[in-house]
Amino acid sequence: MKPITSTISKALQVGSRLKCVDNSGAKEAEIIAVKGYHGVKNRVPRCGVGSLVIVAVKKGIPKMKHEVLHAVIVRQKKEYRRPNGMRIKFEDNALVIVSEKGEPKGTRIKTPIAKEAVERFSMIGKIATTVV
Repeated sequence: MKPITSTISKALQVGSRLKCVDNSGAKEAEIIAVKGYHGVKNRVPRCGVGSLVIVAVKKGIPKMKHEVLHAVIVRQKKEYRRPNGMRIKFEDNALVIVSEKGEPKGTRIKTPIAKEAVERFSMIGKIATTVV
């Protein structure tokens, strides 16, 4: 994974439910693990925009329900700071389903996504209509 220029506040944790914004078939997913997290005993893993996570699909088409997949977080409600001093926050928490290599499973993202997620996973930027 490539580094991100912004200082991302880790606002989401294991057990958080997020909206899936691509057209892969999933509608809502729950975070079950954070890839690359090295923590302390009994500490709940946390993640933010641009993090690669493992999710369980909770709502969606019958074929996708109860599947365990990889995903990238593209939006979060908690504000974070960019290097130019600007603070960014979105109205909801959202993710995009990806393969293990970071390639998106869907073919289109209609809603806005964060620039930091595109910095780390450039393939997501190719299918997004709006990058903020």
